[in-house]
Amino acid sequence: MAEKLFAEFPPVSTEQWEEVIIKDLKGADYEKKLVWKTQEGFSVRPYYRAENLEGLKHMGTAAGSFPFVRGTKTNNDWLIRQDYCACEGNYAEANAQALDGLKKGVTSVGFCIDGKKAVSEAEMQTLLNGIDLAKVEVNFTGCCCATAEIVKSFLSVAKGVAAEDLRASFDFDPLRVLNQTGAFCSDKSMDQLKEVVEVVKDYPRIRVIGVEAYSFNDAGASSVQELAFGLAMGSEYMNKLVEAGICPNEAAKRIKFTFAVGSTYFMEIAKFRAARLLWANIVKAYGADCECSQKMKVHAVTSEWNQTVYDSYVNMLRGTTEAMSATIAGVDSLEVLPFDYTYSKPNEFGNRIARNVQMLLKEECHFDKVIDPAAGSYFIENLTESIIDTAWALFGKVEQEGGYIAAFKAGSIQAAIKETAAKRDKNIATRRETILGTNQYPNFTEKVNEEVTLDIVTRKPAPEVTGAMVGQPLEKYRGAQAFEAMRYTTDKSGKQPVAFMVTYGNLAMCRARAQFSCNFFAVAGFKVVDNNRFATAEEGVKAALEAKADIIVACSSDDEYAESVPQIASLVGDKAIVVVAGDPACKAELEAKGITNFINVKSNVLETLKDYQTKLGIK
Repeated sequence: MAEKLFAEFPPVSTEQWEEVIIKDLKGADYEKKLVWKTQEGFSVRPYYRAENLEGLKHMGTAAGSFPFVRGTKTNNDWLIRQDYCACEGNYAEANAQALDGLKKGVTSVGFCIDGKKAVSEAEMQTLLNGIDLAKVEVNFTGCCCATAEIVKSFLSVAKGVAAEDLRASFDFDPLRVLNQTGAFCSDKSMDQLKEVVEVVKDYPRIRVIGVEAYSFNDAGASSVQELAFGLAMGSEYMNKLVEAGICPNEAAKRIKFTFAVGSTYFMEIAKFRAARLLWANIVKAYGADCECSQKMKVHAVTSEWNQTVYDSYVNMLRGTTEAMSATIAGVDSLEVLPFDYTYSKPNEFGNRIARNVQMLLKEECHFDKVIDPAAGSYFIENLTESIIDTAWALFGKVEQEGGYIAAFKAGSIQAAIKETAAKRDKNIATRRETILGTNQYPNFTEKVNEEVTLDIVTRKPAPEVTGAMVGQPLEKYRGAQAFEAMRYTTDKSGKQPVAFMVTYGNLAMCRARAQFSCNFFAVAGFKVVDNNRFATAEEGVKAALEAKADIIVACSSDDEYAESVPQIASLVGDKAIVVVAGDPACKAELEAKGITNFINVKSNVLETLKDYQTKLGIK
């Protein structure tokens, strides 16, 4: 049946497709209109065909086989992880939360602890009380100087569990501390790697070294930068361990990677596929000849950089699509951050929704039933190859500088990420990149929660430096921060400016421009007053002045602006700011008459709105 069906459609060559596309473009630039210039540093075609799979070096392997691009397992099951805070010594509370999570779908527990001090055996017993360590993976995050002692306490409590059944991880990661503070936890941090590994030599399923690559995502890095610099951190650890006399196979088996999952859906799927291949080859180059050592252990966490304070329920959607990317890509475990993670202490509602995202993907969507569903996709396979090539080149550049620590000291890693973050910030400011509910389509009536402070909105805590400064730390922030700080300023000013839409003339144009302008000014927390259409511009101005508008927006067609806008400006005088919606051909003529405020799709929304705040005395 299928053969007969396809026989009805003659084959169409790429050349024929291109001819039609070029004709439809009507002289427009093909590269500018249809080719996606990614922030990762490579271009993506508007379409891919079977012929585009030819020559891809990673094709033709099976799941569970080197180089593991299709996964390290022969199934797609993953662990549902949730982390609980025990940073302040509240071990009993964290334990109760973990036990509750385990009853409700969690299969991997994480405890955030203060890694600067040891956890006693009694405290560890309290933390793990009631958790079946033979069946549940337990993870400890925040580990630093006292990791070896923390591991020993854990092993003492778990002494009744068979060594081969004990699954755990400790994120001893001096380079993460370096990323976050610009200094090591102690001058001997890197020298402790061997000691930490040797503590668990008899426990094959415990990972003690964490490569926390999500710290690059937190700073606004691209997917390729997160991958390449994460690999460079892993390579640095491999190098130090091998130099210290640890067998390459043993060293690799003790390392666990944690990546963030960004919002670029297909790119993130390809990132994890590329990561496994690249790490397998790196480990092999160090002399690890056992396939179990060449397999990358990957934990994923949804991106904090993508989360917002305003319209925070949208974070549920972000977390869902990010979780889909990670699980389709075949990660080993996943944590979906609660939707209110940015501004609220952990609570049952946020945790429940976060758990349920993963349970839905398993129980209703059956994502765990299909291994590497992206395999064979013309688009994703080509994305995977592009990420492999680009990340490998960037990784090689770091190695040429002498490795991760040397490159960090030189500032090249920070400079590269800062350049990418600046581009992303500009895209957000100009709405070339949309953050739903923040720089586009805001909730017009929302007011920030009373418990939210400016410190929470800006989220730029000064890192605690514990050792000698080695280099400038990475700056952690969120993509929405600048817009949220602006809106927060309006909310807390005690004054809500009114932007009034004076709609007149051509119905289609005035309505389209009014909707655009309402969306524009609501982003800053201004009150917007929309109108269907006034019979004349004069009628609209009268209504605006009666409403005591602070900003009066002329919304009509370009043809009517040359005559009507000067009239509006004359009627308004200094009673309000007159703004023209659009970029009319008569702009120069209007500017010559003292009309200088214009908003359109090319505007830098952030800077424009901050300027209006200043004009209206909002600080």
